[in-house]
Amino acid sequence: MGDKTYLEWPFFDARHAVLERELDAWAAQHIAQQHEADVDAACRHLVRQLGDGGWLKHAIAGAAYGAMGEGIDTRAICLIRETLARHNGLADFAFAMQGLGSGAISLHGTAAQREAYLPRVARGDAIAAFALSEPQAGSDVAAMQCAAVRDGDHYVLNGEKTWISNGGIADFYVVFARTGEQPGARGISAFIVDAGTPGFAIAERIQVIAPHPLARLAFSDCRIPAAQRIGEAGQGFKVAMSTLDVFRTSVAAAALGFARRALDEALAHATQRKMFGQALSDFQMTQAKLAQMATGIDAAALLTYRAAWQRDQGRNVTREAAMAKMTATETAQQVIDAALQMFGGLGVVSEQPVERLYREIRALRIYEGATEVQQLIIARELLRAANTKEQ
Repeated sequence: MGDKTYLEWPFFDARHAVLERELDAWAAQHIAQQHEADVDAACRHLVRQLGDGGWLKHAIAGAAYGAMGEGIDTRAICLIRETLARHNGLADFAFAMQGLGSGAISLHGTAAQREAYLPRVARGDAIAAFALSEPQAGSDVAAMQCAAVRDGDHYVLNGEKTWISNGGIADFYVVFARTGEQPGARGISAFIVDAGTPGFAIAERIQVIAPHPLARLAFSDCRIPAAQRIGEAGQGFKVAMSTLDVFRTSVAAAALGFARRALDEALAHATQRKMFGQALSDFQMTQAKLAQMATGIDAAALLTYRAAWQRDQGRNVTREAAMAKMTATETAQQVIDAALQMFGGLGVVSEQPVERLYREIRALRIYEGATEVQQLIIARELLRAANTKEQ
């Protein structure tokens, strides 16, 4: 599919190109193109397929727990997400949530927690979920109201979470709750909550524009063993942000996958569609649009893989990841919209590839930090650097 010369960029090692080629061939053989009617079942099946194929080993850290390496290779997870997104948006979702949902355990979990959960995630035996957002606390994490009160060897959890991906099908949830050590974001802790724990319920299943498992969670006097806390008490915000820092760049990569698929579809259609005695691709307006699409994709890819490479060097990527996520998701929206326009009426027919892409891209501009939040992050980092230089 498409031009893959970007794999020769200096951001990548030889193993990354091999990974992409092997996954692309595997996905072409194993991943269906269309959306399934039963999204829950389809997502469970995809997690199992990805586990059996060995791809989920890249989503966790620690060779002793079934991971590909001791740390998470950001470039690898980005290439995996980009490749899966080109084939099927739900396959990308299934992979991403195994990583994000278990990421806090990979990064901050105890040896016992890692042993209990990560091997099952890597095999596809357990589905993970990341529960941070609330009805009144999405981008503003400090406004979190879900609370956990210490009671001996347990915490008692009360409150709600919403917009939780894999909600309703996950085997365990990494839940963030206010424990009150300090005001605001500094008084939050992270917990592993197994599905079926008394006091935990799926309050509502949420239907969205591109179908995937999503739910509102409710906790009512839900008792969680203190041993299920991830990291130190009051350090949950740091746990959440460090997890998001790993996977935010991969959101940009998924957007790249959607955009590359849209460009492939647009090129194929433009060269085959006849209008007024010539191909659609013969019109200068079409050529100009294709040029804009390709240039936008390359610009977004450069930002995305710069951020991934930089994180793999052990450097801070808060600003770079925000730039990549913002640029790639906004660019992909524009590319997909342009592709759909080239298809005309066919572009809005349900389950056509560009129609699916049009629905799938929209949420990426919101989740894991909306575009507007990324702008604030970038500006904050710029101003912090400027102020440090002045001092």
